[in-house]
Amino acid sequence: MTWRRDSKPYHISAMSDPAADTFHAEAPSALTVATAFAMIYLAWGTTYYVTGYSMQALRMPPALYGGVRLLLAGAILLAYQACRGKSLRLSLADFFRLIPISVCLFLMGNLLINLGQRNVKSGVAAILIATTPLWMALYSAFWPRAERLHWRGWVGLVVGFAGIVLTLAPQLQDGFNLVDDYPALLVLGSAASWALGSLLSRHLDVQLPHLTSAAFQMILGGIAQTTLGSAIGEWPTFVARFDHRAAFAFIYLLIIGSLMGFVAFNWLLGHVSAAKVGTYAYVNPVVAVFIGWLMNETPVYLSLFAGIAVILGGVYLVRSDRPPLQVVETEPE
Repeated sequence: MTWRRDSKPYHISAMSDPAADTFHAEAPSALTVATAFAMIYLAWGTTYYVTGYSMQALRMPPALYGGVRLLLAGAILLAYQACRGKSLRLSLADFFRLIPISVCLFLMGNLLINLGQRNVKSGVAAILIATTPLWMALYSAFWPRAERLHWRGWVGLVVGFAGIVLTLAPQLQDGFNLVDDYPALLVLGSAASWALGSLLSRHLDVQLPHLTSAAFQMILGGIAQTTLGSAIGEWPTFVARFDHRAAFAFIYLLIIGSLMGFVAFNWLLGHVSAAKVGTYAYVNPVVAVFIGWLMNETPVYLSLFAGIAVILGGVYLVRSDRPPLQVVETEPE
């Protein structure tokens, strides 16, 4: 996800043609806008449960399960761009700019949450991923020529990271055990990787329309994950366990999570304010916790609610510290 800050009206891409992927149409109906919001809330809020189910119940190999999906999602997005008459030309300079972004967003971000959700419940994972804007603000505080945090932002960071401790309180009662508790660190590492990739995406001037850039990022990340999965011998496990349940979960994550939610998100950015679209960051963890509880997968306890409230409170303070952070989302998880 890429957070952009601008006092001007939002454009999907701050590249050579800022309006290249911005939707220009007559004002949509309230029902259409509400449907698009429902799509991103439900699409991205439910992917945590489906990912957790794939990793825990089905024990799918994390690198190949994520890598193959990213390759397909990127190819579909490129085909979509080609049908719209967009150029798919990728210069050598842009290729090298996309590599570190893809590594952070997809090789690290996507792979780490797959690994973490082999043990971390989906609701808890969603709450931990909600710390992404906190990591983004922390990196920005030390990034060369980046805008610095004010006192409210630093308070928000302290509050937000205190929320992590509250969220993980039950498993920390007997102290932190690296062997047993490292999966939560992997999920936090995913959030931190997404934040770093977002910052790189913001500062590296990729001369591509946003959707085309996102497609190439998915493909590069998918190639990296697939190569890693092949190198560590995941193919036999992938083939043996890819039954109808794994196929359904795979298709759901591909169509609903990677494509439908993503397209709805970008459509909304062209029709409503980025501040309204950004409400997904507050709604998705709540949806994920509810789905996990509904499916009897995520136990609900007081510190969980306290953790999500404190983390989102910290996110609010960080986002209100400066002009609103605006999001370009390339993948919900």
